[in-house]
Parts: sequence; C-alpha cells; structure tokens
Amino acid sequence: MQGIAINVNRIGARGDIALLKIKGYVDTTTSTEVSGYLSNLLHKNIHQFIVDMGGVNYVSSAGWGVFVGELRGIREYGGDLKIAQMTPDVYEVFAMLEFNKILDYYEAIEEAINDFDIMMGLDLTKSIERKPVKVRKEDVTVGAPADKAKARASTEDPTKKKKKWSSTSKTSVDEVNLPLAEKVKIIVIEDPNKGILKIQKELNTKRFGFHKTNVLKLRKILKDYNLETKEKRHRFYRSR
Repeated sequence: MQGIAINVNRIGARGDIALLKIKGYVDTTTSTEVSGYLSNLLHKNIHQFIVDMGGVNYVSSAGWGVFVGELRGIREYGGDLKIAQMTPDVYEVFAMLEFNKILDYYEAIEEAINDFDIMMGLDLTKSIERKPVKVRKEDVTVGAPADKAKARASTEDPTKKKKKWSSTSKTSVDEVNLPLAEKVKIIVIEDPNKGILKIQKELNTKRFGFHKTNVLKLRKILKDYNLETKEKRHRFYRSR
C-alpha cells in the first residue's frame, strides 16, 4: 500500500471549518495519521470538518472506522464531520459497508460548506466571500491524541460569560424547505432547554412548514446528532 498526504485549510464564511484534503490510501497503517490530524484540530477548538476524498484511491474498513470513531468525539463538542468528493470505487465500498448511514456525504465541497453555514444562520442567497485560511504545519501536531478532558479544560475561559439564548431569534434561511434534521438543529440552537415534545410542537408551526413527525423519529434524529439529552443540547448550543 502507498502512503498518505494530508493538507489542511480553514474555510467557510467564518473560517471555522477545517478542510482536510487527503491523497493516497487510508488503511490500517495510514488511518492513525488521519486520526491524529482530526484529534489535534479538535483540541485547537475546531469543531467542523470536511474531508475531501477526491485524491483517495482506497479506504479500508479500518480507515472508515477511524472517521466513525472520531465522529463521536467531534459531536460531543457540538461539531460534525462531512465527507466530500469520493471516487466511484471508494463510494461503492462506503455504501456497501453502510457507512453512508453514519457519515454525511456530499458530491461537492461547496455543498458541505453550505450545510455548515446554514446552521450558522447565514443567508446563502446573498453573495458570501469565502477566503481559505491556510493552517500552518506547526499548528497541527500529528501523533497520539492528547487527553480530551485536559485539552478541553485548557481551551475554556472560566471568566467568559455564557451566551443567552432567545426563542424569538430567527435566521434568514428558508426554513420550510430545510431537511428535518436541520430544522431540529435550529430549534436546539435557539433554545437548548426545549425537550423532545416542545421540539415536536415547534416543528408543527408555519415557520417550519407545519412539519409533523412522530416522537420515535425525532428521538432517533436527536440521538444521531448527539442531542438526545439537555446537557448535550447545551453543549451543542455553546459551540455555535
């Protein structure tokens, strides 16, 4: 098997998304390097990730397992990881192993960026200048991931005041046509105190196109995005 090359840039309207452009093979040997990049970027308070797989020729089951394994930690910080631009051969294995049920995939990087920016309340109908921000090599330490609790404590400012939420704040995005999961995220961002029944009630309003869904489906969405408890919803809210 060949090796791997990883290039990291900061992208998005706010420069808060890490784009990892990978070339080569992601297997048992090289997947540890991918894990090192993701873990260290996460510890540097970067929570949104897009992985460009356009230059990847092969991903083993162990390689996909690394992405899934890191995803849980990323979502604990209120972030997410999205895959983009897979070759047909790589996508075939991705779908066959059913990782498409766990990881979000986009044919173009721009689509993945838009998905993140929508959740930040940005109006994508307006012209947005996106300037990639190069991440310096010295800013990313590849190797064994640091202790997460220690890293989290070092980045938190105890004197920083907590944000206040408002159930009346609205985004300018066309919320009626958003996917159900995105509608749920918006509701959680606006008021993380809302439980599953209040979220269900909020969805069935004019604002969200009177979207009706049952509690079981809603509970699954919250669990998939690591939002099933009030504590996790608050953590997600604080990360926005």
